[in-house]
Amino acid sequence: MIALNKKQKRSIIFYWLPVFFWCAGIFYLSSIPSLRSDFADNWDLILRKIAHITEYAVLTFLFYRAAAQNIGRRRAIAYAALFALTFALSDEYHQTFISGRSGNAVDVTIDSLGIFLSVFLIDKRFMDASIKKVK
Repeated sequence: MIALNKKQKRSIIFYWLPVFFWCAGIFYLSSIPSLRSDFADNWDLILRKIAHITEYAVLTFLFYRAAAQNIGRRRAIAYAALFALTFALSDEYHQTFISGRSGNAVDVTIDSLGIFLSVFLIDKRFMDASIKKVK
């Protein structure tokens, strides 16, 4: 058994557990057959696509936040984006096994918008912070 020090335990609890639970939440929602809201078809479609963007933007940020504890910021951003994209692909594959669901390349593209949005906001935040330091 591997003994973890206090810092490692804190890192797992505060940084990596949220990533795990967010992935589990996405997996759970993808496991619900024929997931739809009570809104009209057009609104349901729009809300589901916004949900895709949001869930993958949050996943990217959570992974970045956890990875940045141990590696450089740039590498953490790259790993977060790669992880989120891989998870999006595996999630769409997972949906091919669920009744009333299907794997959809368009959804991966929409998930990628969330990933891009998160990377952009993370990068912008740090760019603004570094500009302020220079002034």
